Amino acid sequence: MAWLALAATSTGCASIPQGRAAVDDVTVKGQVAVDAGEIEEKIATAPSEKFLGLFRGVVYDYEIFDRLVLQRDLARVERLYRARGYYDAHARAGRVLKTGDGHVRVEIIVEEGPPVLIASVRIGGVERLPPVIGLAVTASGLLEMKKGAPFDEDKFIAGENAIRKALTSIGYAFAEVRRDAKVDVARRKADVAYEVIPGLESTFGKTTIAGLGKLPEDKVRQTLDIAEGDPYSTQVIADATQALLDLGVFSSVEIIPDLSSPGSRVVPLTLKVEPSRLRTVTLGGGIEFDAIKTDVHLLAGWEHRNFLGGLRQFNVEVKPGVVLYPTRINNVAPPTDFLPEERLKLQLKQPGFIEARTNGLIRPEFNIFPVLLKTDPGANDPVLGYLEFKNAIGLDRTIWKLFGNVTYNFQFEQPFYYLNTPDPQLLSPIILSYPELLAQLDFRNDKIKPRKGVFLGLTFQAAGGPFGGNADDIKVQPEARGYIPVSKRLTFAARGTLGFLFPRNYGDYVRNTDKLLNPTDPTLPAAQFEEQERARTKDLQISFFRGFFSGGPSSNRGYAPRDIGPHGLVPFLTPEAESVRIASECDPSAPGYDPAEDDARCATPVGGFTLWELSAELRIDISGPFATALFCDASDVSNQTVDIRFAYLHLSCGAGLRYDTPVGPIRLDLGYRIPGVQYPSDANEQLEGPPEDLFGLVPMAISFGIGEAF
Repeated sequence: MAWLALAATSTGCASIPQGRAAVDDVTVKGQVAVDAGEIEEKIATAPSEKFLGLFRGVVYDYEIFDRLVLQRDLARVERLYRARGYYDAHARAGRVLKTGDGHVRVEIIVEEGPPVLIASVRIGGVERLPPVIGLAVTASGLLEMKKGAPFDEDKFIAGENAIRKALTSIGYAFAEVRRDAKVDVARRKADVAYEVIPGLESTFGKTTIAGLGKLPEDKVRQTLDIAEGDPYSTQVIADATQALLDLGVFSSVEIIPDLSSPGSRVVPLTLKVEPSRLRTVTLGGGIEFDAIKTDVHLLAGWEHRNFLGGLRQFNVEVKPGVVLYPTRINNVAPPTDFLPEERLKLQLKQPGFIEARTNGLIRPEFNIFPVLLKTDPGANDPVLGYLEFKNAIGLDRTIWKLFGNVTYNFQFEQPFYYLNTPDPQLLSPIILSYPELLAQLDFRNDKIKPRKGVFLGLTFQAAGGPFGGNADDIKVQPEARGYIPVSKRLTFAARGTLGFLFPRNYGDYVRNTDKLLNPTDPTLPAAQFEEQERARTKDLQISFFRGFFSGGPSSNRGYAPRDIGPHGLVPFLTPEAESVRIASECDPSAPGYDPAEDDARCATPVGGFTLWELSAELRIDISGPFATALFCDASDVSNQTVDIRFAYLHLSCGAGLRYDTPVGPIRLDLGYRIPGVQYPSDANEQLEGPPEDLFGLVPMAISFGIGEAF
């Protein structure tokens, strides 16, 4: 704790004035209709902030208790309740408790009383509209103000805004909406009325653009996609604003309609933009340290948002590094070998491709990486690597909250060995060729740190067939995420996904447990032995690139990356000199075979064909950029197609720390595998093998990552 003391000394400690008291805690009791966090946000009496969530008076000043401020806070609480329809609500300071010398805890007691309920809702003036439009306008108002609900002033105003938005989105630019409410406190009822004055249907006029600088006006107008004479719509304006922001070249976009001449039925627009920096250079580095590997890498990137004009986006990202082998969490020892790795990704995106708001893209990659799958590799195990070329060509488009991406993907994998080369003739290059459809429906309030909303996603791929390549399959994976704000500092988040892979020309060895777990008989004639080894090698290679895996920082955090799923004896990861040992010691039917020891040493993750994952997390903001989380993850990967095994829970629970950065929180999670709920007692444990324990002692894993797990 010496560093904390040093930090406190260097940053300074606050003091409490003589005769005064600091507020340690503020709690609200008796509230039901209004969230306690909302009440705490409205009052001035607040608990003293804690440095690192632990120490008061360090870095942050104390919040000093003041009885006059507390009295005004009580009035604020009562006003908040009246705004929610609780006109009889009363708030009083229940107790001010001394918690120490110069420290107090405040309790506010709320007596809510019965609410004033909405007795009727009338929306007048809609009879002047076409029937269909009138029904839509009425429905928009009734969604906010529901008969029998408490009379909420914010929703009363929201109803007016919803009705106006419904009208202005379908051409009635000059629509007016007047609201009125008769509240009978004694009878606890409210009659709500809105009066609609739609005005005349209007069209867009001329658009004037200001602030472009040297950016091409024609491309901006193409993305704006609002033509003079089009029907007026505030929704069209909102969509155009977002489309312009999505170009990445503007720090701010504002489209201002000129509503000064309602009689003209024409609404001119003024587009005001502020260009952002068009070129960006990034430089950094990092360390990955987990149950599989340790690596040190650099990260460099360059981005141009108006490449060769035309608002083209071009970016390059390179990540050179070195793997310190075999150093890892469970083997903290000096590395014996340094395995170079590299990832290079380029992307060129052309806006306005085919139509105004569709982007064309090309995304080539060139990567070199080792295949590290075991948490406990043998001293003579070979280390396989791949030279990888990938390219994606396609289109993407955003419509409202829906993002769609369609690409054709080509992937070439050239195997090689970093260390301990076995029979090099076993391996051959792998070619994957497939179109992919990605669809995402995003209703989250924030993409980096969401607190409420829903996210739905779907990925669909069809490899082989007319597209060629070594893999012929169909792969589909839907996903759903949800976020609920429990209080001011608490967020409940949940995620679920299913994955289905239907291989047509590979997978026999993965689906067949005997073939997966028992090595090829080395006593076979040479030609037959070689033929089986080649078939097995190709099958497992394709499954590695196309199959599902589970475990790791963004999956099941109680397991190492790829640790959940089918495991098998992989010939091209087995030293040729040890083939006899593998045939005897790694054969479950051999005398002296011990699953607790031999499975983990001999088996390697190979990928599966059915996946399910479920995660739940309670995220807790502590202080400033610091937060914590409590989570439970469960998942399974089967070696069969359409084989959802919810009995195979692989349940892990744990806790983590977060530190917010502009690109997302840096997080550290500790996941503990709950005993007795990993897989059924009658399951074939040899198919998966026991997972590695942390330092060989505790059934848990450490996960590092940037960004939330989901």
